[in-house]
Amino acid sequence: MGILFGTDGVRGIANRELTPELAFNLGRAGSYVLAKENTGARPRIMVGKDTRISGDMLEAALVAGICSTGADVLTVGILPTPAIAYLVGQYEASCGIVISASHNPVQDNGIKFFGPSGYKLPDEIEAEIEKLVLAGTGSLSRPEGREIGRVYDVEEALNRYLDFLTGCYSLKKELNDITLVLDCAHGAAYNAGPKMWERLGARVIPINNNPNGVNINDKCGSTHTDSLRKAVLSNKADLGIAYDGDADRCIAVDERGNELDGDHIMLICALDMYRRGQLKPASVVATVMSNIGLDIALRRENIKVESCAVGDRYVLEKMKDTGAILGGEQSGHIIFLEHATTGDGLLTSLKLAEVLRRTGLSLSDLAREMEQQPQLLVNVKLDNKEKILSHELVKAAMAEAEARLGEWGKLVVRPSGTEPLVRLMAQGPDRDLLEEVINNIKEAIMTAQG
Repeated sequence: MGILFGTDGVRGIANRELTPELAFNLGRAGSYVLAKENTGARPRIMVGKDTRISGDMLEAALVAGICSTGADVLTVGILPTPAIAYLVGQYEASCGIVISASHNPVQDNGIKFFGPSGYKLPDEIEAEIEKLVLAGTGSLSRPEGREIGRVYDVEEALNRYLDFLTGCYSLKKELNDITLVLDCAHGAAYNAGPKMWERLGARVIPINNNPNGVNINDKCGSTHTDSLRKAVLSNKADLGIAYDGDADRCIAVDERGNELDGDHIMLICALDMYRRGQLKPASVVATVMSNIGLDIALRRENIKVESCAVGDRYVLEKMKDTGAILGGEQSGHIIFLEHATTGDGLLTSLKLAEVLRRTGLSLSDLAREMEQQPQLLVNVKLDNKEKILSHELVKAAMAEAEARLGEWGKLVVRPSGTEPLVRLMAQGPDRDLLEEVINNIKEAIMTAQG
């Protein structure tokens, strides 16, 4: 990670860290770097956003920066992040830019880039953009007259994205016998989500679908499912679906009101694909933070689990390295690589509903194939993270913990990428043992820190 770019673009509190000036310079640098291979027609940059109040301000600055380099801008308005990833290729744009802070609260915002193929940018391209921004973009060309960039609204963008999604539905019979509650998190799915399900004939009960600029992710969406669980039960729905603010994540709720995270959804979809001969190779990519219950259930079916670091970009890298076509995170960010280049909450929920429709089973029945193991997560404040974790005392405590947890346990010790924290996570069937090994590692860290 660089100074500006983290694991998912440039993030910060809008108008404090992520200022209009920074957005302007990111627009200039980004359009220059990503459009310089365009030797023919004028470069085109696609820009979309979620519903948070700072989106308009940052979009105006970003678009001005892009136009100042002579590139045109295709604005698609409020759309899910994965919609921009898909539409970039459809409109032969040099890149796509999304203004969103995903599941974060309203005061945060972010700017993330997609290349012309719809994939997030590799580290070296982000580093090139960052270098230009930090050095100052004043040296970049400033065309005049007719060479200045123009802005074009793409009014059919939503329908084109919905055409893509409904084209991914592989069954002949529609979903008219399914009732679902849809939590749109007052975010980018507020319009696209209900419309997708209505196109497929489902009975949709949308909640949290009235964005006002400040209520995005506010006690709703994929990180707060209480209201969704209640709505599923009160409406006797077959399932509930919760998206996050930019709709690249999806969490489910079964007909009994139980929350099912990304591990459950991956398992249900992986087993369905495998049993139909569609999971080739027979492998799934999951992060080190996934529940070991997922590993156990997949291994039982001879499906290999490929492990990677936390972050959707690392999931994608591992999928490309291994040839896997399904991978994701416990948070509900799941990639169906045969259909999309990034996680797509709407697509994920559609594929989950397909399994319900195909099998005729309830969501709770499908979820029973995975027994979630106890998991303990503790954050330890620590400034000199790398030095302390390499201390012999800490390394010895970690080695002892791994030995005691054994084959069906899991230990993850990782520095936070954004805070002065070390995250300690232990999983296994014995909660008392989890608490003991975590406490032993904490004590070793405190002793090493002095």
